Amino acid sequence: MSARVLPPVTADDLQRVGQRDAVEQLILVDEEDRELGTAGKLEAHRTGQLHRAFSILVFNAQRDLLLQRRADVKYHFATRWSNTCCGHPRPGEATHLAAGRRLKEEFGIRVPLIERAQLLYRAEDQGSGLIEHEFLHIFHGVYTGDPRPDPSEIGAWRWMAIPAIRRALEARPEWFTPWFRLLIDRHLADSA
Repeated sequence: MSARVLPPVTADDLQRVGQRDAVEQLILVDEEDRELGTAGKLEAHRTGQLHRAFSILVFNAQRDLLLQRRADVKYHFATRWSNTCCGHPRPGEATHLAAGRRLKEEFGIRVPLIERAQLLYRAEDQGSGLIEHEFLHIFHGVYTGDPRPDPSEIGAWRWMAIPAIRRALEARPEWFTPWFRLLIDRHLADSA
């Protein structure tokens, strides 16, 4: 199945996303995921502070993975293909609840999510100069319908088999987010 491209975002969408990102707070953690405090979302990414985050991998009945191409208005790693959904819990918000909230906000779906792994990584976006330094909680879910994505979050989406993803990562690594490659290489290493 080819990618389904979403309509361009409106000026109101841009303003809403910018305002949300400007006030969002992240949970700073140590390398054991123990809370150290909070920081503004943009500041944490400017300085590369380690913070709590999550990535969601949603599969269909055939074990294809739901991918998104990040919207072109994202402040870092824009237009790159990645896993189903990523995000950050808010201070006082349980990580699994935050994952469900973001999946609904980005893709318009709700599915039961199970935490399967954790991963610590750091990646710099050469385009923006911003840094992802995350203690990542990795969740899996299953969904069989078509999602209803928010175009201010997602530029395009598609279902893709893991072997095809691996081939695409080898042929065009620059098309993907750096954490997505880590998820495929380290977390889905045994998948066909």
